[in-house]
Amino acid sequence: MGSTLPPTRPELVCPAGTPAALKSAVDAGADCVYVGFRDETNARNFPGLNFNRKELGEGIAYAHDKGAKVLVAINTFPRAGTPELWHQAVADAARLKADAVILADIGLIEHAARVHPELRLHLSVQAAASNPAAIAFYAERFGVKRVVLPRVLTVQEIATINARIAPVETEVFVFGGLCVMAEGRCALSSYVTGQSPNMNGVCSPAGEVRYTETHAGVTSELSGFTINKFAPNEPAGYPTLCKGRFIARDKASYLFEEPTSLNTLNILPDLIKAGVTAFKIEGRQRGRAYVAAVVQAFRAGVDAVMAGRPLPDIDLDRITEGGKQTTGAYEKAWR
Repeated sequence: MGSTLPPTRPELVCPAGTPAALKSAVDAGADCVYVGFRDETNARNFPGLNFNRKELGEGIAYAHDKGAKVLVAINTFPRAGTPELWHQAVADAARLKADAVILADIGLIEHAARVHPELRLHLSVQAAASNPAAIAFYAERFGVKRVVLPRVLTVQEIATINARIAPVETEVFVFGGLCVMAEGRCALSSYVTGQSPNMNGVCSPAGEVRYTETHAGVTSELSGFTINKFAPNEPAGYPTLCKGRFIARDKASYLFEEPTSLNTLNILPDLIKAGVTAFKIEGRQRGRAYVAAVVQAFRAGVDAVMAGRPLPDIDLDRITEGGKQTTGAYEKAWR
């Protein structure tokens, strides 16, 4: 690809699962942070994570004082007949002066556009809008300003979409965990635990997780099901069902997906040339040290590309899942 760059640099959108992580992300160079309320309205509804209303108000004030934006993820699907919790989340995000809300459910998007017309709307990756017609529908009907694209598109496909949807912005994931399902619309967790990312905001909820240590190593379980067995000196990963090792045809292997992290540092110039507005880092469930390290790395990467300098050589192996990295579908060579 050529070297011509757009006139504006892409925003760096960074995760913040706690007030401390929000401050770490902003201080490390985030242009935006995305957060969630401490309930099932967001898809990272884990114990010890997220924000109450007071904390979010203070976090927004801190970010705005440093020149950063705050986006509130309200990206689960309301329960049939009882949308009040989700409606209140949208109202509180607007009242607290969030810079945008990230929504997935079409009914909630309609509600937000009608009741809070001043509130900027972003379409969550959970909505799985991956073509110009789908994106145009949300933009024309509800005024959606930005779409988070699913992680199933090549760089060229993203460029084609951007050429056809202006002035709608696109945001793509550049680092973090991958999901083999249709962007979190997963039935595996609910099948095993009765709770899902879609409705409850939890994938493999912590209350269902057990680790058992023996002389042979560590066994991880989810709701009584064995998900993985680790050798004595092998790091024991979190028992997410899609990343479990199972026996098939007498062989133990990762049947769904190996623990691997998306890392696009080396293809940032291509994504910028494709017209992407914002780069999103996954990991609201990760600690402030992870957030600071990844934000600093991608801040340096984006700044280098925009200044016409070579990309920095930054090793993120120590914080990637399973110590492995991939560019995923962005450089897809299979069909």
